[in-house]
Amino acid sequence: MLRILIVEDEDIIRKGLVYTTDWLSMDCVVIAEAANGKEGYEKILELKPDVVIADICMPFMDGIDMIKKASETVKFKSILLTSYADFEYAKRAIDARVSEYLLKPIDEEQLASILKRLESEIASSRQVDLVMDLVMEQGEVDGETINLEYYMKLDLSENQYISRAIEEIRLHYADKISIESISDDLGVSASYLSRKFKEVTGQTFLDFLNKYRVQQAIVLLNTRQYRISEISDATGFTDYKHFCSVFKKYTSKSPTKFVKEVGII
Repeated sequence: MLRILIVEDEDIIRKGLVYTTDWLSMDCVVIAEAANGKEGYEKILELKPDVVIADICMPFMDGIDMIKKASETVKFKSILLTSYADFEYAKRAIDARVSEYLLKPIDEEQLASILKRLESEIASSRQVDLVMDLVMEQGEVDGETINLEYYMKLDLSENQYISRAIEEIRLHYADKISIESISDDLGVSASYLSRKFKEVTGQTFLDFLNKYRVQQAIVLLNTRQYRISEISDATGFTDYKHFCSVFKKYTSKSPTKFVKEVGII
């Protein structure tokens, strides 16, 4: 069940969202409400909600600044509510890594659809964190795990190309992607994007991509629902032997041996 915090300075709108929305049918519970950005920020730090639903224009601290500042400390999804269909607001929301941007009045069906998607993303993220923590404790993974949300929150205003490249990995890691295909889409040279990617992340694009794919493979292994060959295909490795080779590079074990010895399966 998702834990929701609602931050809205207009009392009627806030109370309406809290008490008239069928949260239980969405598998959600409202854990708190706040009447301004400062109060909302404090409650995010205190309560650590799964999802924050916030207005943009509020006293003391606006919704975007609140989300951006709180995200430095707490991991959560965010939905911005606003009456202002304005590009600058949308741009700032994107820069703050807001999950969704909705205009008032809120369509409950649309809200339910968004929350369902966010619930899936949160569950997947938690599973990755849990499995990778267990693996890291046993010293099985070579180097740090890939936390895309960390990199997406970095201030990349001077070079949005890296942010776009990381987003492509998040969305299309299961597909055939490369630094060349992404640089073509962005209209920059592959050498430039490759150099900048290494400067920001400390890793090559291929290392970053393959580590993330291996993380996702471990999560799929943990479900016990798929054969290793199916997981190879599902995580972007068209060649089974190549998948096994890459997996072993980053975990020091083959997928089969990993399943038998790591003890999380």
